[in-house]
Amino acid sequence: MKLPKEIINGFLIFVGIALFFLLMELLGLSKLFYLRLLNVLFIFYGVNRSLQMNLAEGKNGFVTNAISSMLTSFTAVVISIIALLIYSYARGGNHYVKSLSTAFMFGGEPSVTSYCLSLFFEGTASCIIVTLLLMLYWNNKYAAD
Repeated sequence: MKLPKEIINGFLIFVGIALFFLLMELLGLSKLFYLRLLNVLFIFYGVNRSLQMNLAEGKNGFVTNAISSMLTSFTAVVISIIALLIYSYARGGNHYVKSLSTAFMFGGEPSVTSYCLSLFFEGTASCIIVTLLLMLYWNNKYAAD
């Protein structure tokens, strides 16, 4: 059984982001919040890869490719949030999240679930933004609907 390209590319995004964050943790750079913004590069790579694969297969419908790119990035967000949930509990649960929240812009003392939920919404918003940006970039490659 062959997995859809959206799941494969979403998983590649997850692997890139996970390795990036683990490397930041190992190098002691995890407190630098602006380095965390670089994870959007992995999202751009995976979504762009899905769009290029669609074009190579002759799928040049705008709506079809927009849905494909949203599925790619949303797959990465869901897998990443699940992995963050597991990793947070493995590192100490709420205590670990409190140490993360000092570097992020969270108020109060978030729990693991509220932290993951807020990152889920942030990730979903970034999915939409990346999809729109790449669809605008590739706009002349698609047939008019």
